Amino acid sequence: MAVRATRWKRLMSAAAVAATLALTAACGSGGSSGSDGAAAGGPVTLEFAQWWGAELPAGEFDKIISDFTAQNPNITVKLLSAPYASTKQQLVTSAASQTLPDVVGLDGAWVNDFAKQGAITDLSTLMTEANYDPSQLASQVQVADKTYMIPVVNFVYPLFVNKDLLAKAGVTSVPTTRTQFLDAAKKISAIGGDVKGWALPLDSAVPNGVQNDVMSWLWASGGSMLQDGKPNLSSAPVKSAVEFVKNLNDAGVIAPGSLTMKEQDKVEKFTNGQVGMMIDSLAHINLIKKNKPDLNFEVAALPAEDGYTGERGIPYASWGIGISDSTEHKAEAFKFVQYLLGKDVNAKLSTIANGFPGNKNAAPDLNAGDPRFKTAFDIYQQGYPANEFVGLPKSEDLMRRFNEQLQLVLTGGASVDDALATTQQSWSAVIG
Repeated sequence: MAVRATRWKRLMSAAAVAATLALTAACGSGGSSGSDGAAAGGPVTLEFAQWWGAELPAGEFDKIISDFTAQNPNITVKLLSAPYASTKQQLVTSAASQTLPDVVGLDGAWVNDFAKQGAITDLSTLMTEANYDPSQLASQVQVADKTYMIPVVNFVYPLFVNKDLLAKAGVTSVPTTRTQFLDAAKKISAIGGDVKGWALPLDSAVPNGVQNDVMSWLWASGGSMLQDGKPNLSSAPVKSAVEFVKNLNDAGVIAPGSLTMKEQDKVEKFTNGQVGMMIDSLAHINLIKKNKPDLNFEVAALPAEDGYTGERGIPYASWGIGISDSTEHKAEAFKFVQYLLGKDVNAKLSTIANGFPGNKNAAPDLNAGDPRFKTAFDIYQQGYPANEFVGLPKSEDLMRRFNEQLQLVLTGGASVDDALATTQQSWSAVIG
């Protein structure tokens, strides 16, 4: 499987410059909507399971869906919205039993497994059947040269900073190096009470904290966890990143409960003023503003190793979309996918989501959105998108194996060297 991240960067930059630069048991439906009379050419109901609606301003996604229905009166889209963690758990279960909803929101880390299970369909074939021109897509996620996911909106994960807590701690500028970050985290933690400098979600059930909150330190300094597509976890850059996380833990600046914390818990702590800094998705800007309108925060580039002067990798994730292989309505489902990726709709969705469009010809309105969106885009332009887990087989399992060893390091059960050596061996059995 391959994601053309470099190509995505080039195309996304060109598009932006042109601009001025609950999930419920219904997930078991699969092709059940055939009862709506579609077999006889009647109306069709598509179930769309995703976490996007939960992260957008209230009512905005419903408007986009309503516009599609108005243009396609014979197709009804039923949204199944839930937080990311819940969506992921439900879809993993449904994929294994071949009972996915008609259309599904996808994380790139799930695609390889879902495709090999036969749970999601080959979009390359549907694009050909619909005479759809894939050259307009900024990127595609493929397995064995077949597209199974199309990123609809792409998000970077910058550093979020509570400006009031920094000021209260006597930190006059946002940290740009690891040393500055550690110093700021110590000063914020010294405020006392339940305030800490940083949050690190390491729940093993949803182990994306390894990707977003740990490996991000590596990528921010131009490092890689792979060499020629193979694990390279014993390298000096990886060791340095893990040692830095251990130093933060040893300094007592990480919010308590890390070993069972999920991403949504991290966001809640930051929103409630219990954490001064976190690495997080731009998609959560709307959620933070909704839950704490007066929170004084900004986004910034991830701190790099002291002395590093090269381009900084910035973690990214996508609101990807796929179609169930068991749905009876693949053509209608792909028509909906085309709608979301249409130039105007994709630009609108990207703007309200504070993300970058999946259609390379779409131009997000950098002036209409939150100003932090523009700041993040400037950061993005100065670096490069980095997520080495997208494209790996069993990527979530790889994260989980790394997570298990990292937890041993943080609890004193293993040295950094031993943990990385164990993980290297474990990953090599999966990747080769």
